[in-house]
Amino acid sequence: MSAGDLTVVVTSVSSDSHTWNLVVLQLVLEELGHRVHNLGACVPDELLVSECLRLRPDLVVVSSVNGHGFHDGLRLIGAVRARPELAGIPFVIGGKLGIAGPRCDGSRAALVAAGFDAVFEEGGLTAFRSFVAELTVGVAS
Repeated sequence: MSAGDLTVVVTSVSSDSHTWNLVVLQLVLEELGHRVHNLGACVPDELLVSECLRLRPDLVVVSSVNGHGFHDGLRLIGAVRARPELAGIPFVIGGKLGIAGPRCDGSRAALVAAGFDAVFEEGGLTAFRSFVAELTVGVAS
């Protein structure tokens, strides 16, 4: 897979009404040459699942800034991973995932154990770019 070949879904968790983070992520991904479907804020879990079934994206990026990303993310990834058709799609989550601050409560390990492929806490844009770059040079299935 070469640079610019990814179809990416950008979304928030259902309780998060912030949009600037989604726009920034969309712009970063488009700058890297990827096609982005931005589902916007307050996306219900069922809508994200149905859009992933319809679009079959190469990557799904979930962003949260309201501090509830950890709990909403656990529920969301459970709904996604319950669908065998979505098992191979990389899902990442990032932003302000809890109210205790980054790396305070083991949330990263719990989110990965629940099914996220990567977790990017506040200030993790460089690590996020590296993750996406690995997807563009690796073998996708």
